[in-house]
Amino acid sequence: VNLLKFSDKKAAAMIRKVVESAIANAENNNGADVDALKVKTIMVDEGPSLKRFMARAKGRGTRITKRTSHITVVVGEGK
Repeated sequence: VNLLKFSDKKAAAMIRKVVESAIANAENNNGADVDALKVKTIMVDEGPSLKRFMARAKGRGTRITKRTSHITVVVGEGK
């Protein structure tokens, strides 16, 4: 989590937020020890895409696809 805090990548902030949420959920729901938790799996799957139009010259329009994604993080107590 500390490495994600100092990364310049756009996705690092989003992934950090999801990892911190998964750690908090494991602590509150399952009573897990926070210091013993490790990230088991991180998956990013394609989500639904929004189709929009952008105005162009001479009254035309161009289709824009605004993509979304689903981030799945699995944490567990590991070695």
